Amino acid sequence: MALAAPPLMLLPLPLLLLLGRPGLGAPGEGAGTWSHFARLPYPQDPLFLHDPFPDGFLSTEGGWRQGGKGASVWDTFAHRPSTPPAVAPPGPVGGDVASDSYNNLFRDVEGLRRLGVSHYRFSLSWARLLPNGTAPPNPAGLAHYGRLLARLRELGVEPVVTLYHWDLPQALQDAFGGWASPVLPQFFTDYAELCFRHFGGQVRYWLTMDNPYVVAWHGYGTGRLPPGVQGGPRLGYLAAHHLLQAHAKVWHLYNDRFRPAQRGKVSIALSSHWIKPQHMTEKNIKECQKSLDFVLGWFAKPIFIDGDYPESMRSNLSSLLPEFSEAEKKYIKGTADFFALSFGATLSFQLLDSHMKFQQLESISLRQLLYWINSEYNNPQIFIVENSWFVSGTTKRDDAKYIYYLKKFIMETLKAIRYDGVNVFGYTVWSLLDGFEWHRGYSIRRGLFYVDFQSHDKKLMPKSSVLFYQKLIEKNGFPPLPENQPIEGIFPCGFAWGVVDNYIQVDTTPAQFLDSSVYVWDVHQTKKLIKVDGVYTSKRKRHCVDFAAIRHQISLLQEMHITHFHFSLKWSLILPLGNLSLINHTLVHYYQCFASELLRVNITPVVALWQPMIENQELPVSLAKYGAWENTETIQAFVEYARFCFTSLGDHVKFWITMNEPSVKNLTYTAGHNLLKAHAKVWHLYDKEFRRSQKGKISIALQADWVEPACPFSRNDQKVADRILEFDIGWLAEPVFGNGDYPEVMRAWLHRINSVDLYNFHLPYFSEDEKKLIQGSFDFFALSHYTTTLVGSEKEDAVKYDHYLEVQMINDITWLRSPSRAAVVPWGLRKLLKWVKSKYGDVPIYVMANGIDDDQNMVHDKLRVYYIQNYINEALKAYTLDNVNLQGYFVYSFNDKTAPKYGLYSYVANQYEPKPSLKHYREIIDNNGFPGPETPELLCPEEVASCPECHFFRTRKSLLAFISFIFVAFIVTIFFITYYSKRVERRYK
Repeated sequence: MALAAPPLMLLPLPLLLLLGRPGLGAPGEGAGTWSHFARLPYPQDPLFLHDPFPDGFLSTEGGWRQGGKGASVWDTFAHRPSTPPAVAPPGPVGGDVASDSYNNLFRDVEGLRRLGVSHYRFSLSWARLLPNGTAPPNPAGLAHYGRLLARLRELGVEPVVTLYHWDLPQALQDAFGGWASPVLPQFFTDYAELCFRHFGGQVRYWLTMDNPYVVAWHGYGTGRLPPGVQGGPRLGYLAAHHLLQAHAKVWHLYNDRFRPAQRGKVSIALSSHWIKPQHMTEKNIKECQKSLDFVLGWFAKPIFIDGDYPESMRSNLSSLLPEFSEAEKKYIKGTADFFALSFGATLSFQLLDSHMKFQQLESISLRQLLYWINSEYNNPQIFIVENSWFVSGTTKRDDAKYIYYLKKFIMETLKAIRYDGVNVFGYTVWSLLDGFEWHRGYSIRRGLFYVDFQSHDKKLMPKSSVLFYQKLIEKNGFPPLPENQPIEGIFPCGFAWGVVDNYIQVDTTPAQFLDSSVYVWDVHQTKKLIKVDGVYTSKRKRHCVDFAAIRHQISLLQEMHITHFHFSLKWSLILPLGNLSLINHTLVHYYQCFASELLRVNITPVVALWQPMIENQELPVSLAKYGAWENTETIQAFVEYARFCFTSLGDHVKFWITMNEPSVKNLTYTAGHNLLKAHAKVWHLYDKEFRRSQKGKISIALQADWVEPACPFSRNDQKVADRILEFDIGWLAEPVFGNGDYPEVMRAWLHRINSVDLYNFHLPYFSEDEKKLIQGSFDFFALSHYTTTLVGSEKEDAVKYDHYLEVQMINDITWLRSPSRAAVVPWGLRKLLKWVKSKYGDVPIYVMANGIDDDQNMVHDKLRVYYIQNYINEALKAYTLDNVNLQGYFVYSFNDKTAPKYGLYSYVANQYEPKPSLKHYREIIDNNGFPGPETPELLCPEEVASCPECHFFRTRKSLLAFISFIFVAFIVTIFFITYYSKRVERRYK
């Protein structure tokens, strides 16, 4: 059975950044923890901390009655017929053999050697050393642990030894009732004396017992764990009372008799959860404090403060809680040389009864717990003696979930040291090997090494987490990596700096100047304008200045200093019937005016013919009703629509997108097939009939989020990531930018699952003529990129597992995330751009959309500032370091009105307000990147966008010139009148 864990030992580090370091603590001081963490800088504080750790790494013990081992309460409990069955492979019964460390001592130590660790935590078995709980000792047990300690000494690995890890000899439970009896502390002291005497010369760190909360509450209160006594709260509190007394007796035994010669340290491993308030109110914070008192403080306060239980327990439990005499309080107080903390899956979310949460929310923030302990218990030295998470019992080699939880906990430990000034000096990972996991049996795995429980010799296989740890040790933690550092530099001349709006705000309400009616102002009675019936003035021609909404939007765009503006047309509104029989000329005129007004202020319009939206996919109703893109007639309808747009808007638009972000998640293979043919036909239409006269460029824009293997060391995960990239991006990209056909990976995969798994997914075939038509139908590669996802091959979470593609979606819980839980992973953009170049050559690339949501709180716009800064810097790396032909970058999105929570402008009470991120983006645009002191100056010729047929603009320029002339003439006339008037006055005088 799994009885201990291999740890990573961390020595004290110099503190580089202290953000509100807690001072000396006292009971109740920890209540400031929640408000402290609510005030930390965002998003800087949640970011991953790249910094080194000192080296070190501190297992399990199993075997059923071998070498003279006696029965323990765990052995008996695991063999009860009433014990809830654990998901397990055929072979081991209960925890009888598990990983069988007893018979595989050198196998386990070889695992330690392979990891390159310096410390190893393991537990002694009371039932192996004293099979009946008392003398005489078992020579085979003493010899076993002697061999282990000798082998560790040969390897230079220092042991951290736990005396009692829940395996009370069954004889003591049967004879005395176990920890419910006041005689147990003395039996435990006798056992400890044997251990100190035989092994103390080789052990510097001792833990008296592991997680007494679980032993007392679930062993003697609820009966969920061995010995399974359902004695209720009173017996649970009594057992805890005896556990504390036993711990104190053993500490004093070591302190008085063994410390002078052995010079070791003794503590007790206390387990805890973390809790956060539902709302940041004083009442909820008090309930959180109470929750920690009832679990961790139950044992920590007597030992580290004053020898007595927390006041919140005393006031709430009354007579249920035993009392210590004054002498006992003095005896218990101070009986720990360091604070040994256990945190993770054993207690959190599993063995914590719901009423212990006091209606608050459980969390897994190790850092905040460390800060609370530091505040509450007088800044103790803290040794994390057990920490990690778990994976499914079916997971074999690629334990990505385990890796990312481990990464989170280690990083939070580092932050507690660096940022918060918490005195953490050691860290322990659970565990070296898979084993029998207490109340979960074999349904989960928590080892770094995979154990084949069905094999006779319990063969070990290193998991991906082993490789993760090896690299962690080699690199001494998480040192800053060169590729993660920002670079200085600028983008080339003519680089397109843009912003995106899904659809521009269309307001075709005519200006009052277009009304030919005559009105009379009733100044005496109604004070209103009264229309004169039958009297009209001559109608004038419409002008673009009549659309007030355009002027306002253009002025907002000018404030951003962008060079390009990307928006989509509404096919369903321009041609409501899907053909040229009904044209919305007013809307077309509005688009013409908008594009020409953009050109007037030197902003290049980038126009998409079609962008799918929720309602009817933004297709005319007649097309959406009859199959949408499943219907081949939609292809020709799109071609005719495109021809009309090129004819009507082509003089103003030189940058076209045929289709913007067609969603592969909602696209059938037939629809995608027709969509590609429609794109290609439209591209060739423009190329043959419009390019020469209009001199524009045209392509398709694809959504392209990066996909990363969850386990970077796993070939299987890499294959999954490659497969998903082909299905998500290559499906539509390969025919256009590659060989004219779908990716071979797609065809091979669909053939396999159709034949093996009885799916019926048909990927259509292109004719040779169609391949020629589609291949090369681009002028540039346009992509939208927002985030990065992790994928794995091992099925871990059924909810996030795609059976069709056999892919498990994984979260890296150390990643910064937006309110909508989108991961902020700037380096994913650079990897994507390099991937596009490697697959499709030196094609010009535009990042047509890149953005993040916020919660419409100005404070959280700092996330968008960080996002824009770092994603653009990664784009610069791709351009500068990887020679990617990147020619433009567009932020998503223009404003919150059309894209709520994504805009650079907020929209509240009919008012647009620039967010801080807008000003930051403008600064990057003005600098054309991130110039440094050594960045050579780039002299770019000033470019002025052409504006053919902008008669209204030229008219406006003439009008301005005329008004300026009249104004100057007026000033000159006034001057001369004044001058000559004064001369005449002087003459008369």
